[in-house]
Amino acid sequence: MPVITVPHAFNEEDLYVDLRPIFGHSLFLKCEGFNFAGSIKLKTAIEMVESAERDGTLTPESIIVESSSGNLGVALSVIAASKGYRFLCVTDPRCNLATRLIMEALGSQVHVIAAQKAQGGFLGARLAYVNALCDSDSRYVWLSQYTNPSNWKAHYRRTAPEIARAFPGVDVVFVGAGTTGTLMGCTRYFHEWHRPVRVVAIDSVGSVSFGGPPGRRMIPGLGMSVRPPLLDETYVDEVIHVEEANTIRTCRRLARRGFLFGGSTGTVVSGAMGWLDQHDTHDLTAVAIAADLGERYLDTIYQTNWLQALYGEDVLDTTAPPTGSRTAGTRPGGRGTATT
Repeated sequence: MPVITVPHAFNEEDLYVDLRPIFGHSLFLKCEGFNFAGSIKLKTAIEMVESAERDGTLTPESIIVESSSGNLGVALSVIAASKGYRFLCVTDPRCNLATRLIMEALGSQVHVIAAQKAQGGFLGARLAYVNALCDSDSRYVWLSQYTNPSNWKAHYRRTAPEIARAFPGVDVVFVGAGTTGTLMGCTRYFHEWHRPVRVVAIDSVGSVSFGGPPGRRMIPGLGMSVRPPLLDETYVDEVIHVEEANTIRTCRRLARRGFLFGGSTGTVVSGAMGWLDQHDTHDLTAVAIAADLGERYLDTIYQTNWLQALYGEDVLDTTAPPTGSRTAGTRPGGRGTATT
C-alpha cells in the first residue's frame, strides 16, 4: 500500500488499455492521467522545478510563472503548493473552466490573455505577457516549457523507458506533439535503443509545428501557433495531422465504451488508427500515449451545444470512422507526412 507525503510521489505509470475491441486494431494506450495533477505534465513540472532548484534559479522568494493551455499549469500548481512557491499561470480562453478552477483551488493565480497577436496567435500574446512580467520584477522565474531541456528529459528518463519495459518488442509509438517535450524525449530514447522503433508524431490540423498552414484550433493540448523550439525533426520518423472533428468523434466513441479521455488522446488515437489502417499490423506492437483524462473537457468536447456551434451536427456521429482520408507525402530525410 503506497503511503506518500508529497503529491508528486505517486504516479501510476504502468496502466495500458488495448483498444482492439473498440477500433479493430490492437493499440496499447498508455494512461498518464492517474496522479494528483491528472496528466503526463506532472513529470515535466517536477523535472523543470527540481532542475531550477538545483542550479539556484528558484529561491524561496521566487514566483514561478508559466504559459500553459491547461495541464502544465495544473501540474505546476500542484508542485508549487507542495513546495511552498507562488505560481502564476498565463493562459488564454481555450483553457477549460475546470482547469482554471483547479489551479485557483490549489492557490495559484491565473491570468487569461483575451486577445491574439497578429503573428503568433494566443501563444504569442501569452509569451509577450510573460516576458514583460519577468522584465518588470526579478522575483518572477519563467521555467519556459517551450525551451527548457528538462521538458524532454523528463520523458527520456521516464516515459519512454516505461514503454520499453512494458513492451520490449514495441515496433511503433504514437506521440502527440505540443511543445514536443514528450515527443522529443521518447524519440531520442528510442533512437538510441537496441532495436528499431518507429516514432510517429501526431499533430492537429491548423498547427504550424511541422510547417503546415495555421488554422483554427479550439481543443487545447496539442499543436502550436509557432514552431516549437525543442523540436528536432531529424529524430521524427513520420507526422500525421488530425482534424479536430475526428478528435471529437474518437473521444466520444471511447466514452461510449467507458473510457473518458481528454482531447489530445482523441487526436493521438485517431491518427494512430489511420496509420494502422494503412499498414500491415500482423505481429506489430503499437503503443500510444494518453496524456490525461476527460473530466476537464466536459464543458467542451463532451458538451453538445459547444460542439454543434463550432463543428455542426455531423461531429456527433460516433458511428462514423474515427479517421478521414489519409494522404501521404514525403518529408525531408524520407519521413512521411499525412492528414486524417
